[in-house]
Amino acid sequence: MQKDIYILNLETSTKNCSVSIGKNGKVIALHELCEANFSHAEKLPQFIKKSIADAKITFANLDAIAVGKGPGSYTGLRIGVSSAKGLSFGLDIPLLAIESLEILANAVSNPKGYIIPLLDARRQEVYTSVFDANYKQIKPTFSHILEENSFAEYLQNTVFFLGDGTPKTKEIISHKNAIFLENYHPSAKEMSNISYRKFLKKQFEDVAYFEPFYLKDFYVTPTKSIKI
Repeated sequence: MQKDIYILNLETSTKNCSVSIGKNGKVIALHELCEANFSHAEKLPQFIKKSIADAKITFANLDAIAVGKGPGSYTGLRIGVSSAKGLSFGLDIPLLAIESLEILANAVSNPKGYIIPLLDARRQEVYTSVFDANYKQIKPTFSHILEENSFAEYLQNTVFFLGDGTPKTKEIISHKNAIFLENYHPSAKEMSNISYRKFLKKQFEDVAYFEPFYLKDFYVTPTKSIKI
């Protein structure tokens, strides 16, 4: 009989602090909270413990740790990635990383057209990427300043826009083929299937050298360690 694969998924790139346990690519436990004050350092350890308990497993049963690697909030990403690296090293299990925009794109069910996830990057700027109806990334993640003709080449077809950059995009882009899905954030709920596929392909990260995908240069201040 084939061994069940359990993966702990962490997503903290936005104000949504999200944790799930995946069993063979299916979500069996999920805890998340989306709030403006970004209390990830407090909530993440709690959600990890609760998810482990809900899945009726122990840390020893985990086969890998997966983390949303960004782009997104600098502080949120540092908390999520440092926690994932600490657990991966401490448990001696592989570390998997998934772009947060890919996680967000997978929240669209049965898309008939393009998916363009949008993460707010302040002012008129967003972090974005483009995915086809099969959730395949067809344009790598990039930083974009919104203007009236943004994404015009894709709007010849239906385009699903989602993420916390959607409200300001909706104010700038007006097109009959644009569908704006608001109140969506990257969630560990969408990570289980992706992380399981990566695990089977052995697409592991080097724990010692892995860093979040910040996309932009910035000044880093020390982050307090988190106890699990």
